[in-house]
Amino acid sequence: MALVETTSHDSATRPASGGGLIRRLLLILILIAAVVFVVWKIRQNKASQAVEADKTAAAAARPVAVQVAPVAKKPMPIYLTALGSVTPYYSVTIKTRVDGQLMSVNVREGQAVHKGQLLAEIDRRPYEAALAQAQGQLAKDEAAAKYNTDEASRYNSLYEAGVVSKESAQTQTSNAGQSTGTLVADRAAIEAAKVNLIYTRITSAIDGVVGLRQVDPGNIVHAADTNGLILVNQLQPITVVFTLPEDQLPQVLQLMHSGHELAVEAYDRSESTHLASGKLLTIDNTIDTTTGTVKGKAVFANQDDALFPNQFVNVRLVLQERPDAIVIPAAAIQTGTEGTFVFLVKPGPGKQDSNHSAPAAKADPEGGKVQSHVEVQPVVIDVTEGSQVILNSGLKAGDSIVVDGQEKLKDQSNVTTRQATGGKNGPSTQPIAPDASKGGKGKHGAAPDSLDAPQSGGQPAGKQGHPHGQGAS
Repeated sequence: MALVETTSHDSATRPASGGGLIRRLLLILILIAAVVFVVWKIRQNKASQAVEADKTAAAAARPVAVQVAPVAKKPMPIYLTALGSVTPYYSVTIKTRVDGQLMSVNVREGQAVHKGQLLAEIDRRPYEAALAQAQGQLAKDEAAAKYNTDEASRYNSLYEAGVVSKESAQTQTSNAGQSTGTLVADRAAIEAAKVNLIYTRITSAIDGVVGLRQVDPGNIVHAADTNGLILVNQLQPITVVFTLPEDQLPQVLQLMHSGHELAVEAYDRSESTHLASGKLLTIDNTIDTTTGTVKGKAVFANQDDALFPNQFVNVRLVLQERPDAIVIPAAAIQTGTEGTFVFLVKPGPGKQDSNHSAPAAKADPEGGKVQSHVEVQPVVIDVTEGSQVILNSGLKAGDSIVVDGQEKLKDQSNVTTRQATGGKNGPSTQPIAPDASKGGKGKHGAAPDSLDAPQSGGQPAGKQGHPHGQGAS
């Protein structure tokens, strides 16, 4: 009975042992597959990283397109900047000095007039009549005066003969004296009538230009009217009134008191176009306490009428001239942890690619551009004047520096250079050779002009206004 039970128990446990073995085998296969997948994934990631690294290296070695400008050695003015408004040298509001009807306006609006030229006429007939009346009164009073003088002479003779009293003789003498005074008053009235008659012809008090007519012919005008008939402004010469901070006043006064005639340059609202050159006329005698500024006045010949009354201008008050200043565009200036620097263009590829590139500069077959590289060159700024910077050290005349495209550069980066002209048609697309930046001749001929010749708008050639160079000064 016991044997039968044992046999039944063994047959029941065999299927259970076979099922556990299968599960263990499946688990082992899953673990092996997971290990194989992890190893494959790691190797694939390494291959992708290697490809990306190669792409990054290739991108880093690819030349960066930049715009360059040469370093200039030229005379450079040191000036103060100010905001100014153009004012006429003289401004006269023409008004009538007598009442009457405006008969005619003898000039056109906008016409240039000379001092003493007839501008308008008032009805002169009432004043001619007043003059005739005064002259008639003078004639009447002259006759009366003659009679009173003769009468006084007779009474004096009679008084000496004892015929009339002394009182009667004195009365006649007094009447003769009053007649003399009346004659003086009559002659004065005639002169006044003549002056009023002259005032009916309104003439210009200055040389200038007539503005818009305020009153038309036919209207009745009065000497007490608030508005005038015509405004005449003298535009040649013309003045500009500007303001300077009181902190800058001592150096200006020092130069004025030493006998220097300070030059003044006027530019348009955008400070890109030079309008006129003049000289400082005077400085006001009072500082405005509300703004802490003092007014100055400059005079300009204005022969070309570039300046116009109430025109807004940017003023540059020139204090001195630097004869041989090293000048670069402000857009080239960069700042870093080690100070101020620029990217200096050098011929040939950078050192980072020296094992894969030829030692000399070679042309890009696609665009025909000359490949160069840049180096970080520290500079010391002396003075910043608008869009130009005067350096104390760091560069020499003829060096080529980057003025646009610095955000993609680092030391020894390869670049392809295009000359920045700053003209009306934008930067030039003509490539330049690296050795042209040294002042010699490159593969495209003569080296490009430096910043020596300002453009017609007063800005130096090569100014591109890149944002990375604006805060360096």
